[in-house]
Amino acid sequence: MEARLNPFTNPVLGKVLKHVTAAGKVLDDSALPASTQELVKLRASQINGCGFCTDMHFKDARHAGESTERLNLVASWREATVFTEAERAALELAEQGTRIADAAGGVPDEVWSNAAEHYDEDQLAALVGVITVINAFNRANVILRIPAGDYRPGQFG
Repeated sequence: MEARLNPFTNPVLGKVLKHVTAAGKVLDDSALPASTQELVKLRASQINGCGFCTDMHFKDARHAGESTERLNLVASWREATVFTEAERAALELAEQGTRIADAAGGVPDEVWSNAAEHYDEDQLAALVGVITVINAFNRANVILRIPAGDYRPGQFG
């Protein structure tokens, strides 16, 4: 499979993705646990069918010490016993925020309230940011048909 357009060589898309990447870097310094961020990125990428991001965030999470067991269960987190209540709330918010068009009225209040029981305002803001940024990357990669499988942890610095 070959990408429809190279986002690294196209000057217009390159500028757009540079800004999205910069937004993502802000989240690296947030109080939202890095492991939670990777779980959310992985789940949104699975939902959106973004092979590149699914591969990337699985490998980045493994590289950071996350267990294969937990990563393999992200897609079925509701039935899995390996996630904390806070992680479950983050995954639910990620799913609802990713599938926003599927629900008339957007993210339900009870989903937000559940997340707010586990995260403070800055962590919630970071969680919204992570969901926003990964969905942007997912959409670009899916539209462009960026192939998956060759990602190496840290390859983008």
